[in-house]
Amino acid sequence: QVQLVESGGGLVQPGGSLRLSCTASGLSLDRHHIGWFRLAPGKEREDVSRREGISCISTTGNTNYSDAVKGRLTVSRDSAKNTVYLTMNNLKPRDTAIYFCAKASNFLIEPFGKSWSRWHRYDQWGQGTQVTVGS
Repeated sequence: QVQLVESGGGLVQPGGSLRLSCTASGLSLDRHHIGWFRLAPGKEREDVSRREGISCISTTGNTNYSDAVKGRLTVSRDSAKNTVYLTMNNLKPRDTAIYFCAKASNFLIEPFGKSWSRWHRYDQWGQGTQVTVGS
């Protein structure tokens, strides 16, 4: 059974850092493009369409970021641990959200254009981890 699990969320002060992890069972993450999405407070958790695409790492190691996080977030892989990381620096209160990792479907093909950030290009999701930025 394929399962994605996010971890590493928590409460952090503005300007602080966190590193989120996305681990997988029943799946080799190296073989798939992996995206990171977030859901702002007040939005229905189960509504996948409301999740904001913020980053993606391709099977070839190419990375993509939304304008909202560019320069502050870094996505990376550790193949030996079958894990994808999202390192977040200089966090701001507006980064408060539930963060999800997701496996891309076969319909997400490089070159991505903007398609990497579209929720419907992903077919497997983790349960999410809460990140709260505040004092």
